[in-house]
Amino acid sequence: MSARLIVIGLGPGEIPYMTAQAIEALERADWFYGYGPYVDRVVAHDDPRRVVSDNREEGARAREALALAASGECVAMLSGGDPGVFAMAAAVCEQIERGPQAWRALTLEIVPGVSAMLAAAAACGAPLGHDFAAISLSDNLKPWSLIERRLLACAGAGLVMAFYNPISKARPWQLGVALERLHEVLAPETLVIFARAAGRPEEQITTTTLGQARAEQADMATLVIIGSEETREVTRPGQASLIYTPRFAPGFDPEPADSER
Repeated sequence: MSARLIVIGLGPGEIPYMTAQAIEALERADWFYGYGPYVDRVVAHDDPRRVVSDNREEGARAREALALAASGECVAMLSGGDPGVFAMAAAVCEQIERGPQAWRALTLEIVPGVSAMLAAAAACGAPLGHDFAAISLSDNLKPWSLIERRLLACAGAGLVMAFYNPISKARPWQLGVALERLHEVLAPETLVIFARAAGRPEEQITTTTLGQARAEQADMATLVIIGSEETREVTRPGQASLIYTPRFAPGFDPEPADSER
């Protein structure tokens, strides 16, 4: 199968999180493009078909892969999590729009994957059980002022928020400022989840409150979930607490709690 680009979501880390569709697509590919750690998950280091690049070279990576696909090859673009969530699917679409007409004629497949926010949510319960927003705290491609406006708007609307790219060596301050601004809207007891390396053997899930949350609890491998005023913690004897957000809005509970049940 030639002259196509397949953008493949690898999931958050471990092979069990990879879909059967993704595995099948990998088997069809002639070349593998992607950020080094993602390529390492599925392609041997000595495989001559792998082409790796840094995590801030998405546009150039997409252009090179599209050019190779247009020459008649079946090219896989590897992406962590889901390729459509702050990842390579959008980068590829951007380059198709800007590039030569031949790129628009290519067969493009986008294979979905398990996003980090879904793996993080599953690890602690169902904090994304009601309306939510996914927000990248990186200001590499948008101004911080826009990020702040979106944070406050989502918090004010009662949306649970999943923060991608919360902190890095190059951006050490954004998460701290975001937490400070959220204090203007949300109560100190609002639940906050720090999910580091969700879906990997080194997974660490920490639940705290907005009043106790500190930016130092996160790194670039962390997905941060900020609960809404409806997000709850259910304690369980001998087991970790369940964190969930009810499916219904206040006043719409279809089945009121029965403490005798």
